[in-house]
Amino acid sequence: MRVRVDRDLEVPMGDGVRLLADHYAPVGVQGAPVILIRSPYGRRGLFGMVYGRGFARRGFQVLIQSCRGGFGSGGLLDPLGDERDDGLATVAWMREQSWYGGSFAMFGPSYLGYTQWAIAAEAGPELKAMATQITASQFRDAAYVGGAFALESALSWTTLTDGLSRRFGGTAPLTAPRLTRKAVLSGRPVAEMDLVTAGKPLRFYQDLIDHHGEPADWWDRRDFSPRVGQVTAAVTMLGGWYDVFLPWQLKDYLAMRAAGRRPYLTIGPWYHVDARHGRPSLREAAAWFRAHLLGDEAGLRADPVRLYVTGAGEWRDYPDWPVPGVSPERWHLQDGFGLGMAEPKESAPDSFRYHPDHPTPVIGGPVLLADSRPRDQRRLEARRDVLVYSSPALESDVEMIGPVSAEIFVRSSRPYLDVVVRVCDVRPDGSSFNVCEGVRRLTPSPESGDIRKVEVDLWPIGHRFRRGHRIRVHVAAGAYPTIARNPGTGDPLGNGGPMVTNDVEVFHSPGHPSAVVLPRCAQPG
Repeated sequence: MRVRVDRDLEVPMGDGVRLLADHYAPVGVQGAPVILIRSPYGRRGLFGMVYGRGFARRGFQVLIQSCRGGFGSGGLLDPLGDERDDGLATVAWMREQSWYGGSFAMFGPSYLGYTQWAIAAEAGPELKAMATQITASQFRDAAYVGGAFALESALSWTTLTDGLSRRFGGTAPLTAPRLTRKAVLSGRPVAEMDLVTAGKPLRFYQDLIDHHGEPADWWDRRDFSPRVGQVTAAVTMLGGWYDVFLPWQLKDYLAMRAAGRRPYLTIGPWYHVDARHGRPSLREAAAWFRAHLLGDEAGLRADPVRLYVTGAGEWRDYPDWPVPGVSPERWHLQDGFGLGMAEPKESAPDSFRYHPDHPTPVIGGPVLLADSRPRDQRRLEARRDVLVYSSPALESDVEMIGPVSAEIFVRSSRPYLDVVVRVCDVRPDGSSFNVCEGVRRLTPSPESGDIRKVEVDLWPIGHRFRRGHRIRVHVAAGAYPTIARNPGTGDPLGNGGPMVTNDVEVFHSPGHPSAVVLPRCAQPG
């Protein structure tokens, strides 16, 4: 099907700023439904070819708009801050165009998905469908995961968006991770790391630092999670087990289910910038749009939830998330660095010392602009500041599908502490690959100085631990540079003041039964 393209259409915003958009239309088709895509990453190149022409050849009109402050659009980019007002102004403008046929959908991954949630509850009944990928309705919890600052992801994204606005900005996706790595190894205070990556303070990076750990109004206008249940459009979500936004994407799914909606959900063995989820994203979105904009449901699967079970190498379809038949199991830390379902016996705690000047590193795990696939953890497990607990070799396959949490009893010499918990799959050859992880940042409480029960939410999993493998749990106090180091002083995040060591004890006794709670699932027959 031939496609007509009208470029650089000026779309007026409420404050007089004009944003540029490109309009793709199938030749000979009048009033076709529109797919709206709003992006801070440009609207030409692969965006235009894959999204614009790709959907137009399937019989849809497509409007790809550059968010304010980039790629010719006016104003200044205020990440997350203007997407509601600008998105609704764009919809109002679209309704007035002669080519608009009365219905539209929205599409896009990551920030492009966030721009969908920003207007979804207010866009009106003409919004029939949404296809979101590797995204969520709010990014606050991903920026301060477990209360700790997600340093690597925050710095790399702000460096990327700054680089895109410069000459030769097309190289920014390649240079931003390298510059970020240079910055986190520089020894500079957190608040100065943007000077290393960009040569200047980056406004949004500084905003993230300034609003860490406080219920600020600054975040209220950037958080659309309270309105997810009000969205009436049909929504399909695609995520990855190793994506930085997966936990909050699943909260959006649950919010829609609680409101009586029936969204679709696909989770594959992907990370955020994984090119492998590109084809399934387009394929599922095209089928979704045909069903909800054109009335052709032939391409929809019967069950709304499709999961890839890592370790088994299998795709499975389910009626809902969490999947039916899951039983939470407590795997207790044991004396002698064991792990098992038996109640722990009376034993002395294990201990380690955390040195923020030489922070516990991380190997793999979910970050924004890097390969987050599982990696061998043996080098990390050899460190003295990581406690490692392992089960015996499994006598049969064990399948875990669902949310993962931990309850760890700790005592520390300083009340300011990060508790990092990681679950690994240990193969018969001894290699140990991370499956999921989580962190919880502690501040003083009435129990500070005594034993504290720390509840940690880990990334959800869909994984089979095979017969002969072992389940392993790490407990540490750092995961640098995924999260910023905890100085142990309680000083504000951006300060470059002194750092102090922290002596940490981890308990595993009948009175303090530290455990990881895993979602045991019956294997299909």
